[in-house]
Amino acid sequence: MTESRQVVRAEVAMLAVVLIWGANFSFMKMALGEMSGLAFAGLRFTLAACILLAVLQWREGSVGAPREAWWPLAWMGVLSNTLYQVCFMYGLTHTSVANASLIVATTPLIVAFLGAATGIEALRRPVVTGGLLGFSGVALILAGKGAELGVGRLAGDAAVFGATLCWAVFTLGVRALRVRISTLRLTTWTMVTGAPGLLLLGAPSLRALDWGGLSPRAWSGVAYSTLLAIVVAYILWNNAVRVVGSGRTAIFNSMIPLVAMLVAWPLLGEHPRPVQIGGAVLIVSGVLLSRRTVQANRPAAPLPSR
Repeated sequence: MTESRQVVRAEVAMLAVVLIWGANFSFMKMALGEMSGLAFAGLRFTLAACILLAVLQWREGSVGAPREAWWPLAWMGVLSNTLYQVCFMYGLTHTSVANASLIVATTPLIVAFLGAATGIEALRRPVVTGGLLGFSGVALILAGKGAELGVGRLAGDAAVFGATLCWAVFTLGVRALRVRISTLRLTTWTMVTGAPGLLLLGAPSLRALDWGGLSPRAWSGVAYSTLLAIVVAYILWNNAVRVVGSGRTAIFNSMIPLVAMLVAWPLLGEHPRPVQIGGAVLIVSGVLLSRRTVQANRPAAPLPSR
């Protein structure tokens, strides 16, 4: 497959991830109405790890990882799954959704500047400008909803920023990994190393859960959040990072609030305001501008053809 076709496929995959994660908020609410956040996280990440191990064995005939990859996979798994989920869930309970969304929207800029500081990726103007446009677009969409940003939620804001930083460092770690390993194996082992901490934290709530009392609606939320939002989306995301770079991949994060707004239009009758339409234009412009970045280097670790 030519490099240009790999890039196009990666961009299509990133759009799919945006759609999956944008809809995941609604499915998570289905499950979180009947179980605690820690129980939900422990359950779905443990299920995702088991599913990925089975898929890895089926697709590649083994589930092991190269010895030189053990430490990178371990710290990336704990960072992107255990610490990220704990910080993000704590943050959401102590700050507003508006604050959290704006903080998460800084991910492309954090990735770009950290990548330049560590030498993993050069600081390219289209990526930085695209990230600024995307952040501005998210701010306008939230402003159109009448969101009020306060300064009385510093602990929650700090936790969400910590989660955002965890995800940014993980994204750069995927890009910098030099061990020859497939995206499926990388995703599986970062899930395997990250899930135990969440399962341990969620164990008390899981033991107290009335399993027989869970509704089909709650199980639908667990199934979607596990199979699509974790198993499928993580594989697509990690592959995109290795093909087009961490900066360009992260900019697609800013499209998630846009997807949520568009989904709410026909389903909930929430008509976008002019300021929100302007925000959508900025987000799309930022993503399109980031595509101008010339990727001179190949994927961080060559992927086997399958």
